[in-house]
Amino acid sequence: MDKTLTTAATGLSAQQRFVEIIANNLANVNTTGYKRVRPEFQDLLYETVRPMGTTAAAGIEPLPDVQVGSGTELVATTRQFSQGTVTETGNMLDLAINGEGFFQVLRPDNTIAYTRDGSFTVNRNGEIVTSQGYFLEPRITIPDNATTVRISRDGIVTAVFGNNQTDEQEIGRITLVRFVNPAGLRSVGDNLFVATTASGLPIEEQPGTNNTGELIQGHLESSNVDLVQEMVSMIIAQRAYEINSKSVQTADNILGTAVNLKR
Repeated sequence: MDKTLTTAATGLSAQQRFVEIIANNLANVNTTGYKRVRPEFQDLLYETVRPMGTTAAAGIEPLPDVQVGSGTELVATTRQFSQGTVTETGNMLDLAINGEGFFQVLRPDNTIAYTRDGSFTVNRNGEIVTSQGYFLEPRITIPDNATTVRISRDGIVTAVFGNNQTDEQEIGRITLVRFVNPAGLRSVGDNLFVATTASGLPIEEQPGTNNTGELIQGHLESSNVDLVQEMVSMIIAQRAYEINSKSVQTADNILGTAVNLKR
C-alpha cells in the first residue's frame, strides 16, 4: 500500500510542476518575443511482480509479464518557437523577425546571448542596445546628426541626414543567427537564450537568406502564448491533480480498514 501513496505522490508533484509552467506562460503573455514552454513527462521504473513464464503444453502462449509502475516525473521543458503575432509600434528601432532567427547581444561578461526581442534603443554614445543596455552585435552606432534610421528587410542599416532626407549613409548591417535545434537553447532570463550542446553552434546569416527570417522595422513580435490553450491545459492539470489526490485518499482508507480488522 505504501507504493500506492508514493506513486500518487509523483503524480501530484508532476501536476504541480505542470501548473507552475502554465502560470509562467500566462505571466508572459505580454512579454515581447516570449516563447511558450511545454512540459514533457515520462513514466518511472516498473516492478516486475512476475516475469514472463514458459509453458510445458504445446500450443499455449506463455503468460506475459506482470509489472507495476512507479509513477511519473517531469523530464524536460520544451520551448515552442512558433511565430508570434507581429504588431506595429512605429518606433524606428523596434525590429521584428518574420521567420527563423535570433538577434545577437553582448552581455556584461562578454558572452553572446540570443533573443527574439527586438525592442532596441540607443545609449549615450549612439550605439544600438537592448532594453537592458546590452549591445546589439555586430555593433552599430547611429550618428548624432542623423534625422532618422532605415533598416531594410535584409538588415542594412542606413542613417538619413537633412530635412529633405535625401542624404543617406550605410552605417552597418544586422545579422541573425539560427540553430539546428532551437529547442535546445537555455533561457537565462531578460528575454535571452544561450547556446548549449543540444542546440548546436549558431549559424550566422544575413536576414532573408538560407531559411533565416526577414526584419520588419517599426514592429515587434508578441508572445506566442495562446490563452485558450493554456486555460485548457490548466483545467486538465487541475483534474489530474484531483485524481491523484483521490488515489492518496483511497490508499489511506484501505490502510485504515486494514488497521481496524482486529476490532
